[in-house]
Amino acid sequence: MKDDFAPLSIKGYVEQALTTDQRSDAGSLTFPLLGLFGETGSLLSEVKKKHRDRASYIGYAGAVVDELGDVLWYLTVVAARGGLTLQEIISKSFGQEVSSFAALQPPIMPQTGSPSPTFEQTLLQLAGEVGLLIIDQEAGRLRDNQSALAGRLIPITRTLIKAATEAGVTLEAAAVKNLSKIFDRWPKERIYPAALDAEAAEQEQLPRTLSVEVFEREVGGKTYVFQRCNGINIGDRLTDNAMTPDDYRFHDVFHYAYVAVLSWSPVIRGLFRLKRKSAPKIDEAQDGARAMLIEEGVTTWIFGQAVNLNLFAGMAAGDLPFDLLKHVRQFVSGYEVESRPLWVWEEAILTGYAAFRFLREHRRGLVKIDMNRHTLTVEKLP
Repeated sequence: MKDDFAPLSIKGYVEQALTTDQRSDAGSLTFPLLGLFGETGSLLSEVKKKHRDRASYIGYAGAVVDELGDVLWYLTVVAARGGLTLQEIISKSFGQEVSSFAALQPPIMPQTGSPSPTFEQTLLQLAGEVGLLIIDQEAGRLRDNQSALAGRLIPITRTLIKAATEAGVTLEAAAVKNLSKIFDRWPKERIYPAALDAEAAEQEQLPRTLSVEVFEREVGGKTYVFQRCNGINIGDRLTDNAMTPDDYRFHDVFHYAYVAVLSWSPVIRGLFRLKRKSAPKIDEAQDGARAMLIEEGVTTWIFGQAVNLNLFAGMAAGDLPFDLLKHVRQFVSGYEVESRPLWVWEEAILTGYAAFRFLREHRRGLVKIDMNRHTLTVEKLP
């Protein structure tokens, strides 16, 4: 945890944050202004939730840090696209050169677990300042006018720092957490983590390569999906188990994609009898019935989202909704796969759905897993 909170300069944060501003509309203020407005609203929403559900809303503190970090990111991008820097705006806000986040707030921060009336008022002020920025943008007063933009960003910055202090949150902590979240989703370099069962006995490891035939067959006037590996039928014959046919009968391909990309699938472990029996605690907690239910649950939930998004057709890395991936992470909290970065989860999901769409179209296929290359492919099956 020490590395997570290593000193971070304002310049260092800006340099890293701007590497993730990769949209094609790089010269426009529209996107980051929408984001700044939206994240300020999200910050207000967290306070509202705490008021509404004071006893049950336990995620308030973490959510505030998250939202402050998001506001800081969009503020950084707005400044950069306008030809300014966050450090420049902060220094103008203080009337002197400022290079560190630590210099922005008191050395001893207030301890608070609930929003104070002062904090709430400051957030409303922040929302008002951002609103004035949007109004000036729409009126054309910010076009090619760095002075006017700086004049709006300075009070926003001052109010943001004030809000963070009143919430008992250092902007440095918010900045560090923001970068961690960003690179969890959009990494600088795509380096796959080691397999989750790398230390397990070889006979209890998920198969590093595997080929499975998936095909439909009619039995007693009803169509089922069957699976065969090395000439042996595996698993149960499957139907959609739904009132309206949706081809969910092919959903095991999602589990195979988890194996290939995430090196995880309690369901496939159970199917191929690869539970880690030599490590009883892992066997019970990570490979047992509850873990299987979690995997089936998250798979079904993702499918519900995918149906509304054309089964993710045409989507590439970076296209899946960020909220979807965050919900998946929450879903698997407490299980070994929660350590997988969000970009790996996205790849597993997109890989699985590409194979699912193939099977849906052709009704049969040969699924090939290669854990060493983190790939799953599907080809026509005669």
